[in-house]
Amino acid sequence: MAIEVDAAMYKRVFEDHHEGRLILDALTSQFARPAVVKGGIDAVLETYQRDGQRRVLEFIVSQINRANGVDTNAFEE
Repeated sequence: MAIEVDAAMYKRVFEDHHEGRLILDALTSQFARPAVVKGGIDAVLETYQRDGQRRVLEFIVSQINRANGVDTNAFEE
């Protein structure tokens, strides 16, 4: 039986639980860097990698916001 993961679960884990908040803060410190890196082809690849890392954090925060009643569609434009 699969457990359904919903926005409320993200909120409980990453906002309501003390250790979850610490983990989200650590993930943000590690991976929420500017996506654009100047330089050659290696910089392009680094830019894509950073963007992918940041998107995971944005998804988590979006789920927390959704559980808190924030209209996340307004930010996706």
